[in-house]
Amino acid sequence: MVDGRLYAAKRLSKFKASEIRELLKLTEGKDIISFAGGLPDPSIFDKEDLAEIARNVILEKGDKALQYSPTLGVTSFRQELLKFTASHGVKVKDTDDVIVTTGSQEALYIIGRVFVDPGDIVIVEEPTYLAALNVFRQYDANLIGIPIDNEGMRIDILENVLEDLNKKGLKPKLLYSVPTAQNPSGVTMSNDRRKRLLELAHEYDFLIVEDDPYSFFLFEEESFDYLKTLDPNGRVMYVCTLSKIMAPGLRIGWVVADKSIISLLELAKQAIDLHTATLPQYIAEEALRQGVVAKTISRAKVLYAKKRDAMLKALEEEMSDIATWIRPIGGFFTMVFLNDKDIDTYDLMYEAIEEGVAYVPGKSFYVNPERGKHSMRLNFSYPTIEQIWIGIARLSKVVRKHLAVKQVERT
Repeated sequence: MVDGRLYAAKRLSKFKASEIRELLKLTEGKDIISFAGGLPDPSIFDKEDLAEIARNVILEKGDKALQYSPTLGVTSFRQELLKFTASHGVKVKDTDDVIVTTGSQEALYIIGRVFVDPGDIVIVEEPTYLAALNVFRQYDANLIGIPIDNEGMRIDILENVLEDLNKKGLKPKLLYSVPTAQNPSGVTMSNDRRKRLLELAHEYDFLIVEDDPYSFFLFEEESFDYLKTLDPNGRVMYVCTLSKIMAPGLRIGWVVADKSIISLLELAKQAIDLHTATLPQYIAEEALRQGVVAKTISRAKVLYAKKRDAMLKALEEEMSDIATWIRPIGGFFTMVFLNDKDIDTYDLMYEAIEEGVAYVPGKSFYVNPERGKHSMRLNFSYPTIEQIWIGIARLSKVVRKHLAVKQVERT
Protein backbone atom coordinates (compact mmCIF):
# COMPACT_ATOMS: atom_id res chain seq x y z
CA MET A 1 0.00 0.00 0.00
CA VAL A 2 1.13 3.55 -0.75
CA ASP A 3 2.18 5.63 2.26
CA GLY A 4 0.88 9.13 1.57
CA ARG A 5 3.35 10.62 4.04
CA LEU A 6 6.19 9.87 1.64
CA TYR A 7 4.63 12.18 -0.94
CA ALA A 8 3.52 15.00 1.36
CA ALA A 9 4.63 18.58 0.68
CA LYS A 10 7.26 19.98 3.03
CA ARG A 11 4.79 22.59 4.26
CA LEU A 12 2.82 19.79 5.93
CA SER A 13 5.45 19.72 8.66
CA LYS A 14 4.02 23.06 9.84
CA PHE A 15 0.55 21.56 10.31
CA LYS A 16 -0.32 20.63 13.87
CA ALA A 17 -3.36 18.65 14.93
CA SER A 18 -5.79 20.68 17.02
CA GLU A 19 -5.68 19.42 20.60
CA ILE A 20 -9.38 20.16 20.89
CA ARG A 21 -10.25 18.20 17.73
CA GLU A 22 -8.15 15.26 18.92
CA LEU A 23 -9.77 15.34 22.36
CA LEU A 24 -13.23 15.38 20.83
CA LYS A 25 -12.32 12.22 18.93
CA LEU A 26 -11.09 10.57 22.13
CA THR A 27 -14.23 11.42 24.07
CA GLU A 28 -16.81 10.76 21.35
CA GLY A 29 -19.30 8.08 22.33
CA LYS A 30 -17.81 7.62 25.80
CA ASP A 31 -19.27 8.42 29.19
CA ILE A 32 -16.99 11.40 29.67
CA ILE A 33 -17.90 14.87 30.88
CA SER A 34 -16.14 17.16 28.44
CA PHE A 35 -14.88 20.61 29.36
CA ALA A 36 -12.71 20.50 26.23
CA GLY A 37 -14.47 21.92 23.17
CA GLY A 38 -16.05 25.34 22.77
CA LEU A 39 -19.42 23.86 21.92
CA PRO A 40 -22.72 25.70 22.38
CA ASP A 41 -25.38 23.99 24.45
CA PRO A 42 -27.56 22.24 21.83
CA SER A 43 -30.68 23.24 23.76
CA ILE A 44 -30.23 26.79 22.43
CA PHE A 45 -30.60 25.68 18.81
CA ASP A 46 -33.93 26.95 17.49
CA LYS A 47 -34.57 23.77 15.50
CA GLU A 48 -38.24 24.36 14.68
CA ASP A 49 -37.73 27.88 13.34
CA LEU A 50 -34.60 26.86 11.44
CA ALA A 51 -36.40 23.85 9.93
CA GLU A 52 -39.22 26.09 8.72
CA ILE A 53 -36.77 28.67 7.37
CA ALA A 54 -34.74 25.98 5.57
CA ARG A 55 -37.88 24.51 3.98
CA ASN A 56 -39.13 27.90 2.85
CA VAL A 57 -35.73 28.91 1.48
CA ILE A 58 -35.48 25.74 -0.63
CA LEU A 59 -39.05 25.99 -1.90
CA GLU A 60 -39.09 29.73 -2.53
CA LYS A 61 -35.44 30.50 -3.38
CA GLY A 62 -34.19 27.08 -4.39
CA ASP A 63 -32.98 28.16 -7.81
CA LYS A 64 -30.60 30.62 -6.11
CA ALA A 65 -30.02 28.88 -2.78
CA LEU A 66 -28.88 25.63 -4.42
CA GLN A 67 -26.65 27.35 -6.96
CA TYR A 68 -23.14 28.81 -6.93
CA SER A 69 -22.89 32.30 -5.42
CA PRO A 70 -20.35 35.17 -5.43
CA THR A 71 -17.05 34.66 -3.59
CA LEU A 72 -17.81 37.60 -1.29
CA GLY A 73 -21.12 35.98 -0.34
CA VAL A 74 -24.79 36.27 -1.24
CA THR A 75 -25.36 40.00 -1.72
CA SER A 76 -28.58 40.25 0.30
CA PHE A 77 -27.00 38.24 3.14
CA ARG A 78 -23.92 40.46 3.19
CA GLN A 79 -26.19 43.49 3.54
CA GLU A 80 -27.98 41.77 6.42
CA LEU A 81 -24.64 40.98 8.08
CA LEU A 82 -23.53 44.59 7.86
CA LYS A 83 -26.80 45.70 9.51
CA PHE A 84 -26.44 43.05 12.22
CA THR A 85 -22.80 43.97 12.87
CA ALA A 86 -23.69 47.66 13.17
CA SER A 87 -26.63 46.91 15.48
CA HIS A 88 -24.24 45.07 17.78
CA GLY A 89 -22.25 48.27 18.31
CA VAL A 90 -19.54 47.77 15.70
CA LYS A 91 -19.07 50.86 13.56
CA VAL A 92 -19.23 50.07 9.86
CA LYS A 93 -17.70 52.82 7.73
CA ASP A 94 -18.56 53.80 4.16
CA THR A 95 -15.14 52.53 3.13
CA ASP A 96 -15.81 49.08 4.65
CA ASP A 97 -16.97 45.89 3.00
CA VAL A 98 -17.78 42.36 4.18
CA ILE A 99 -16.83 38.86 3.03
CA VAL A 100 -18.64 35.69 4.12
CA THR A 101 -16.38 32.82 5.16
CA THR A 102 -16.81 29.17 6.08
CA GLY A 103 -16.79 29.87 9.78
CA SER A 104 -14.43 32.37 11.37
CA GLN A 105 -11.65 29.79 11.25
CA GLU A 106 -11.48 30.12 7.48
CA ALA A 107 -11.39 33.89 7.94
CA LEU A 108 -8.24 33.56 10.08
CA TYR A 109 -6.71 31.15 7.57
CA ILE A 110 -7.33 33.55 4.67
CA ILE A 111 -6.01 36.52 6.63
CA GLY A 112 -2.82 34.57 7.35
CA ARG A 113 -2.54 33.56 3.71
CA VAL A 114 -2.92 37.13 2.48
CA PHE A 115 -0.82 39.02 5.00
CA VAL A 116 1.79 36.75 6.61
CA ASP A 117 5.05 35.92 4.86
CA PRO A 118 7.62 33.56 6.45
CA GLY A 119 9.37 35.37 9.27
CA ASP A 120 6.76 38.13 9.62
CA ILE A 121 6.12 39.15 13.21
CA VAL A 122 2.63 38.41 14.51
CA ILE A 123 1.77 39.54 18.03
CA VAL A 124 -0.84 37.68 20.06
CA GLU A 125 -2.23 37.69 23.56
CA GLU A 126 -0.80 35.03 25.83
CA PRO A 127 -2.70 32.82 26.33
CA THR A 128 -4.74 33.04 23.13
CA TYR A 129 -6.99 30.99 20.85
CA LEU A 130 -4.94 27.93 19.94
CA ALA A 131 -6.38 27.50 16.42
CA ALA A 132 -5.23 31.03 15.59
CA LEU A 133 -1.72 30.09 16.76
CA ASN A 134 -1.85 27.04 14.50
CA VAL A 135 -2.83 29.17 11.50
CA PHE A 136 0.00 31.66 11.97
CA ARG A 137 2.51 28.86 12.57
CA GLN A 138 1.55 27.29 9.24
CA TYR A 139 2.63 30.51 7.56
CA ASP A 140 5.98 30.51 9.43
CA ALA A 141 5.14 33.62 11.42
CA ASN A 142 7.48 34.81 14.13
CA LEU A 143 5.03 34.79 17.05
CA ILE A 144 5.40 37.09 20.05
CA GLY A 145 3.11 36.59 23.04
CA ILE A 146 2.05 39.50 25.26
CA PRO A 147 0.72 38.54 28.72
CA ILE A 148 -2.83 39.35 29.78
CA ASP A 149 -4.31 40.32 33.13
CA ASN A 150 -7.88 41.08 34.24
CA GLU A 151 -7.98 44.05 31.82
CA GLY A 152 -6.79 42.10 28.81
CA MET A 153 -3.51 42.43 26.94
CA ARG A 154 -0.77 44.22 28.89
CA ILE A 155 -0.37 47.21 26.59
CA ASP A 156 2.57 48.52 28.66
CA ILE A 157 4.49 45.34 27.86
CA LEU A 158 3.40 45.54 24.22
CA GLU A 159 4.75 49.07 24.02
CA ASN A 160 8.14 47.95 25.35
CA VAL A 161 8.25 45.09 22.85
CA LEU A 162 7.43 47.43 19.96
CA GLU A 163 10.14 49.86 21.04
CA ASP A 164 12.71 47.05 21.20
CA LEU A 165 11.69 45.76 17.77
CA ASN A 166 11.89 49.26 16.32
CA LYS A 167 15.45 49.67 17.60
CA LYS A 168 16.33 46.51 15.66
CA GLY A 169 14.66 47.82 12.52
CA LEU A 170 11.73 45.40 12.88
CA LYS A 171 7.99 45.84 13.09
CA PRO A 172 5.02 43.47 13.36
CA LYS A 173 2.76 42.77 10.41
CA LEU A 174 -0.31 41.77 12.43
CA LEU A 175 -1.64 41.80 15.97
CA TYR A 176 -4.30 39.18 16.75
CA SER A 177 -6.66 39.75 19.68
CA VAL A 178 -9.87 38.40 21.17
CA PRO A 179 -10.43 41.56 23.20
CA THR A 180 -13.94 40.83 24.47
CA ALA A 181 -14.69 37.75 26.64
CA GLN A 182 -11.35 36.39 25.52
CA ASN A 183 -10.70 32.77 24.60
CA PRO A 184 -9.35 31.07 26.70
CA SER A 185 -9.48 33.39 29.72
CA GLY A 186 -12.87 35.15 29.54
CA VAL A 187 -11.38 38.59 30.35
CA THR A 188 -12.18 41.80 28.45
CA MET A 189 -9.70 44.48 27.42
CA SER A 190 -10.35 47.88 29.02
CA ASN A 191 -11.23 50.82 26.81
CA ASP A 192 -8.08 52.73 27.77
CA ARG A 193 -5.98 49.81 26.58
CA ARG A 194 -8.00 49.51 23.37
CA LYS A 195 -7.41 53.16 22.55
CA ARG A 196 -3.70 52.91 23.27
CA LEU A 197 -3.45 49.74 21.19
CA LEU A 198 -4.87 51.58 18.17
CA GLU A 199 -2.46 54.46 18.71
CA LEU A 200 0.44 51.99 18.73
CA ALA A 201 -0.88 50.26 15.59
CA HIS A 202 -0.78 53.60 13.79
CA GLU A 203 2.59 54.60 15.24
CA TYR A 204 4.30 51.31 14.40
CA ASP A 205 2.23 50.61 11.26
CA PHE A 206 0.63 47.19 11.77
CA LEU A 207 -2.83 45.69 11.19
CA ILE A 208 -5.14 44.30 13.89
CA VAL A 209 -7.37 41.24 13.73
CA GLU A 210 -10.28 41.64 16.18
CA ASP A 211 -11.78 38.17 16.67
CA ASP A 212 -15.23 38.49 18.24
CA PRO A 213 -17.13 35.23 18.81
CA TYR A 214 -18.12 35.83 22.44
CA SER A 215 -19.11 39.47 23.05
CA PHE A 216 -22.76 38.44 22.64
CA PHE A 217 -22.47 36.60 25.97
CA LEU A 218 -21.43 39.06 28.67
CA PHE A 219 -22.67 38.18 32.15
CA GLU A 220 -21.63 41.37 33.93
CA GLU A 221 -21.83 45.05 33.07
CA GLU A 222 -18.77 46.00 31.04
CA SER A 223 -18.32 49.31 29.25
CA PHE A 224 -16.19 49.09 26.12
CA ASP A 225 -16.04 49.97 22.44
CA TYR A 226 -15.04 47.53 19.75
CA LEU A 227 -11.59 48.03 18.27
CA LYS A 228 -13.28 48.31 14.88
CA THR A 229 -15.46 51.13 16.21
CA LEU A 230 -12.51 53.03 17.68
CA ASP A 231 -10.30 52.56 14.61
CA PRO A 232 -9.87 55.82 12.64
CA ASN A 233 -7.44 54.45 10.06
CA GLY A 234 -8.96 51.24 8.68
CA ARG A 235 -6.38 49.00 10.36
CA VAL A 236 -8.83 46.65 12.09
CA MET A 237 -10.23 43.51 10.50
CA TYR A 238 -13.35 42.56 12.48
CA VAL A 239 -14.00 38.80 12.44
CA CYS A 240 -17.25 37.26 13.67
CA THR A 241 -19.26 34.03 13.41
CA LEU A 242 -22.73 32.57 13.75
CA SER A 243 -21.30 29.38 15.26
CA LYS A 244 -21.80 30.46 18.87
CA ILE A 245 -24.96 32.55 18.43
CA MET A 246 -27.01 30.36 16.09
CA ALA A 247 -25.45 27.02 15.12
CA PRO A 248 -21.89 25.91 14.27
CA GLY A 249 -23.18 23.38 11.74
CA LEU A 250 -24.04 26.19 9.33
CA ARG A 251 -20.32 27.17 9.16
CA ILE A 252 -20.92 30.88 8.64
CA GLY A 253 -18.36 33.52 9.55
CA TRP A 254 -17.54 36.95 8.18
CA VAL A 255 -14.96 39.72 8.08
CA VAL A 256 -15.72 43.45 8.03
CA ALA A 257 -12.77 45.58 6.97
CA ASP A 258 -11.64 48.31 4.59
CA LYS A 259 -12.57 47.53 0.97
CA SER A 260 -8.88 47.33 0.03
CA ILE A 261 -8.44 44.49 2.54
CA ILE A 262 -11.65 42.65 1.63
CA SER A 263 -10.69 42.61 -2.07
CA LEU A 264 -7.45 40.78 -1.15
CA LEU A 265 -9.33 38.27 1.02
CA GLU A 266 -11.72 37.68 -1.88
CA LEU A 267 -8.84 36.80 -4.23
CA ALA A 268 -7.47 34.29 -1.73
CA LYS A 269 -10.86 32.70 -1.06
CA GLN A 270 -11.45 32.16 -4.78
CA ALA A 271 -8.53 29.73 -4.79
CA ILE A 272 -9.64 27.96 -1.60
CA ASP A 273 -13.34 27.12 -1.95
CA LEU A 274 -14.79 29.55 -4.55
CA HIS A 275 -17.44 30.64 -2.04
CA THR A 276 -19.07 29.70 1.25
CA ALA A 277 -21.99 27.28 0.81
CA THR A 278 -24.96 29.16 -0.62
CA LEU A 279 -27.84 27.40 1.15
CA PRO A 280 -26.63 28.14 4.72
CA GLN A 281 -26.21 31.81 3.74
CA TYR A 282 -29.85 32.11 2.72
CA ILE A 283 -30.96 30.26 5.86
CA ALA A 284 -28.82 32.52 8.05
CA GLU A 285 -30.10 35.62 6.26
CA GLU A 286 -33.69 34.75 7.10
CA ALA A 287 -32.76 33.78 10.68
CA LEU A 288 -31.24 37.23 11.17
CA ARG A 289 -34.13 39.03 9.47
CA GLN A 290 -36.82 37.14 11.43
CA GLY A 291 -35.14 37.64 14.80
CA VAL A 292 -34.27 33.98 15.35
CA VAL A 293 -30.62 34.82 16.06
CA ALA A 294 -31.59 37.53 18.54
CA LYS A 295 -33.88 35.10 20.41
CA THR A 296 -31.14 32.46 20.50
CA ILE A 297 -28.61 34.93 21.93
CA SER A 298 -31.08 36.05 24.62
CA ARG A 299 -31.85 32.49 25.69
CA ALA A 300 -28.23 31.38 25.61
CA LYS A 301 -26.93 34.34 27.61
CA VAL A 302 -29.16 33.48 30.60
CA LEU A 303 -28.23 29.79 30.42
CA TYR A 304 -24.49 30.36 30.11
CA ALA A 305 -24.45 32.79 33.02
CA LYS A 306 -25.94 30.07 35.24
CA LYS A 307 -23.39 27.56 34.00
CA ARG A 308 -20.50 29.98 34.53
CA ASP A 309 -21.65 30.52 38.11
CA ALA A 310 -21.98 26.78 38.68
CA MET A 311 -18.44 26.14 37.49
CA LEU A 312 -16.99 28.91 39.67
CA LYS A 313 -18.83 27.54 42.72
CA ALA A 314 -17.70 23.98 41.97
CA LEU A 315 -14.09 25.11 41.59
CA GLU A 316 -14.31 26.99 44.90
CA GLU A 317 -15.62 23.94 46.73
CA GLU A 318 -13.39 21.33 45.11
CA MET A 319 -10.09 23.02 44.17
CA SER A 320 -9.60 26.29 46.07
CA ASP A 321 -6.60 24.90 47.98
CA ILE A 322 -4.81 23.50 44.92
CA ALA A 323 -5.55 25.99 42.12
CA THR A 324 -6.57 29.50 41.13
CA TRP A 325 -8.70 30.54 38.18
CA ILE A 326 -9.91 33.52 36.20
CA ARG A 327 -13.46 34.74 36.74
CA PRO A 328 -14.73 35.13 33.16
CA ILE A 329 -17.04 38.10 32.57
CA GLY A 330 -18.39 36.42 29.45
CA GLY A 331 -17.85 33.75 26.81
CA PHE A 332 -17.55 29.99 27.16
CA PHE A 333 -14.39 29.35 29.21
CA THR A 334 -12.27 29.85 32.28
CA MET A 335 -8.58 29.15 32.77
CA VAL A 336 -7.47 27.19 35.84
CA PHE A 337 -3.87 27.42 37.12
CA LEU A 338 -2.55 24.72 39.44
CA ASN A 339 -0.60 26.02 42.42
CA ASP A 340 2.14 23.49 41.76
CA LYS A 341 3.77 24.97 38.65
CA ASP A 342 5.84 21.85 38.09
CA ILE A 343 2.76 19.87 37.09
CA ASP A 344 2.21 19.60 33.34
CA THR A 345 -1.53 19.28 32.78
CA TYR A 346 -0.83 17.55 29.47
CA ASP A 347 0.55 14.62 31.47
CA LEU A 348 -2.69 14.48 33.49
CA MET A 349 -5.00 14.60 30.48
CA TYR A 350 -5.28 10.86 29.83
CA GLU A 351 -5.66 10.12 33.56
CA ALA A 352 -8.52 12.60 33.60
CA ILE A 353 -10.15 10.92 30.60
CA GLU A 354 -9.89 7.57 32.40
CA GLU A 355 -11.60 9.22 35.37
CA GLY A 356 -14.38 10.45 33.07
CA VAL A 357 -13.54 14.13 32.52
CA ALA A 358 -11.76 16.00 29.71
CA TYR A 359 -10.16 19.45 29.40
CA VAL A 360 -7.65 21.18 27.14
CA PRO A 361 -4.09 21.48 28.51
CA GLY A 362 -3.27 25.14 28.97
CA LYS A 363 0.11 25.17 27.27
CA SER A 364 -1.68 24.73 23.92
CA PHE A 365 -2.74 28.37 24.18
CA TYR A 366 0.75 29.79 24.70
CA VAL A 367 3.45 30.87 22.27
CA ASN A 368 5.89 29.52 24.85
CA PRO A 369 4.23 26.31 26.13
CA GLU A 370 6.35 26.27 29.30
CA ARG A 371 4.53 29.37 30.56
CA GLY A 372 1.18 27.62 30.58
CA LYS A 373 2.01 24.00 31.33
CA HIS A 374 0.40 24.11 34.81
CA SER A 375 -2.91 25.46 33.44
CA MET A 376 -6.01 24.08 31.75
CA ARG A 377 -8.93 25.56 29.87
CA LEU A 378 -12.38 24.51 31.02
CA ASN A 379 -15.55 25.00 28.98
CA PHE A 380 -18.85 25.59 30.79
CA SER A 381 -21.21 26.24 27.87
CA TYR A 382 -21.69 22.62 26.78
CA PRO A 383 -22.04 20.40 29.89
CA THR A 384 -25.16 20.52 32.04
CA ILE A 385 -24.97 22.14 35.46
CA GLU A 386 -25.08 18.69 37.07
CA GLN A 387 -22.23 17.54 34.83
CA ILE A 388 -20.21 20.62 35.76
CA TRP A 389 -20.36 19.71 39.45
CA ILE A 390 -19.54 16.05 38.81
CA GLY A 391 -16.79 16.88 36.31
CA ILE A 392 -15.01 19.34 38.60
CA ALA A 393 -15.10 16.76 41.41
CA ARG A 394 -13.53 14.20 39.08
CA LEU A 395 -10.90 16.71 37.97
CA SER A 396 -10.05 17.54 41.57
CA LYS A 397 -9.62 13.84 42.31
CA VAL A 398 -7.15 13.44 39.43
CA VAL A 399 -5.06 16.45 40.45
CA ARG A 400 -5.02 15.45 44.13
CA LYS A 401 -3.97 11.91 43.24
CA HIS A 402 -1.09 13.28 41.19
CA LEU A 403 -0.07 15.65 43.99
CA ALA A 404 -0.03 12.74 46.44
CA VAL A 405 2.24 10.71 44.16
CA LYS A 406 4.59 13.67 43.79
CA GLN A 407 4.69 14.11 47.56
CA VAL A 408 5.70 10.48 48.03
CA GLU A 409 8.41 10.83 45.37
CA ARG A 410 9.83 13.90 47.11
CA THR A 411 10.07 12.09 50.46
